[in-house]
Amino acid sequence: MTRILIKGGWVVSMDDKIGDFRGGDVLIEEDKIVAVDRKIDVGDAEVIDASNMIVSPGMVNMHEHTWQTGVRGVVADWTMFEYSTLMHATAVAHFTPDDIRLANLCGALNQLNCGTTTLFDWHHCNATMDHTDAAIDSLEEAGIRAVYGHGQTKLAPKPGEPPFSEVPHSRERVERLRKGRLASDDGLITMAMCIQGVGFSVWDCIEHDVRLAKDMGLRWSNHTGAQGIPFLADNAVHRLDELGLLGPEADFVHATNFTDEELKLIIDRGGSITVAPECECNFGHGNPVTGRVLELGGTPSFGVDLESNISGDMFSVVRFSLQLERGMYTDARPRPTKTMPEHLKTRVALEWATIGNARALGMDHQIGSLTPGKQADVILTRGDDLNTCPVHDPVQTLVFMATPYNVDTVFVAGEVRKRGGKLVYPATALRETLERLTQSGRRILDAAGVLEAPAA
Repeated sequence: MTRILIKGGWVVSMDDKIGDFRGGDVLIEEDKIVAVDRKIDVGDAEVIDASNMIVSPGMVNMHEHTWQTGVRGVVADWTMFEYSTLMHATAVAHFTPDDIRLANLCGALNQLNCGTTTLFDWHHCNATMDHTDAAIDSLEEAGIRAVYGHGQTKLAPKPGEPPFSEVPHSRERVERLRKGRLASDDGLITMAMCIQGVGFSVWDCIEHDVRLAKDMGLRWSNHTGAQGIPFLADNAVHRLDELGLLGPEADFVHATNFTDEELKLIIDRGGSITVAPECECNFGHGNPVTGRVLELGGTPSFGVDLESNISGDMFSVVRFSLQLERGMYTDARPRPTKTMPEHLKTRVALEWATIGNARALGMDHQIGSLTPGKQADVILTRGDDLNTCPVHDPVQTLVFMATPYNVDTVFVAGEVRKRGGKLVYPATALRETLERLTQSGRRILDAAGVLEAPAA
C-alpha cells in the first residue's frame, strides 16, 4: 500500500467540519485522503515536508476549450462575432486529429502545472471520431482528472447542407463513447455532452440533444449566446422545465442574456450557471452574471474558457471574477463602502474554484475538499517565495498572491503529477511536444489566414 504523509503544512481544507489550521498533516493512502489532523503518526509513509506550504484541494476548471491550446494569444482583440467567424467557421476546418492530440496534451499538462486537478474539457472541434479519440487519449496521457464533453463542430455548411444550428447531436457518436471507453462514471476520465443548446440551436435540436443526454445518463452543458443576439428558440429554458428536462445535470455557460426568472429557474432545479468573466468581458457578452446568481441564491461556477484568449490558470480566473464583481457591487451602491459583503469575501471565491465547481460537476462527493474518504486531489503551494512570503492568511495568499509558479506539488487520485515545482512528465518529451504544438498552431493559422483578417 502506498502511503504519503504531507506534514506540517498550513491546511486549507474547504471542509467546514475540518476547518483551516497551521502545522497540519494530510495522510494519503493509494488514491484517497484517509486523515487530516494537526498531527498524524505513521511509520511507513513517505513524508513530504510542507512546513512552508499551503495544502489545499486541487482547483477545478469548469469550462475550457482545450483544443485551442495551439493557437494561444490570438483572439484577445477579437469580438465574439470575429471569434465565431474566424475560429469556428474558418480555422476549425484546418485542425487535424494530431493537432487535437498536441493541444489537449499540452493544455491538460498546463492545467496540472497551474494547480488544477480537474478539467471540464468542452470539446467542439471533433469533425471526425479520430479527433474525439485524440482528445481523450491526451487527457489520459496527461494524468489529469477530466470530464470529456463531447460537442459538435460548428463548420459553415456545404451547399445543400443545413446550418449547424439545425443539426442534432449524433446518437451514434455519443453511444460509441458511452458504451465504450467512457462507460464508467468512476474513472479518471468521465463523459458529458456539450450541446449547441439554447444559444445556437433551433428548438427541435435542443429537445433532441437534452433527451439524448438523459437517455445516456450524462450531464449536459450548453453555451447561451450573448446580449443582443436573438435566440433561435423562444423560451427554451421554460420549455425544458415544462418537459421535465431541466435539472441538476444541466449547465448553462455565460447566461448574460438570461432574465432573472430564467436564472432562478435553473438554480431552483439544481442546475449550474458557469461564468467565464475574462472572456465575457473581452468578447462583449455583457456583464458576468456572478452577482445576479449570488443574489438569486445560487452559486456560480467558473472556468477559463479560451486559452487562445487568456491565461489558463484558475488563480487568475478566481482573482478576476472576485474583483470584477466587487467593483460592480460597489459601483451600484452608495459610497463609501464600509464593509465587505459576506458573499464577496475571499474565502467564497476560493470555494468557487474548489468545492463549488466540484458540486457543479456533481463530483463534490469525490473531490473539492480535503475530506477523509475523498480522492486525493491535493496541491501544495509555496508560501516562502518572494511573491507569497509572508503568509498571514493562507486563503488570501492563494487567491490574491499565488500564481502557477508557486505550485510546488500536485496530486491527482494520489498520483504525483508535479513535484518540486516541475511536472512529473519527461522533460525531453515535453520540449519536443511543445515544438510540435508551435508548428501545429502556425500551420493552422497560416492555412486559415485569420491573423490578418481583423485588421482587414
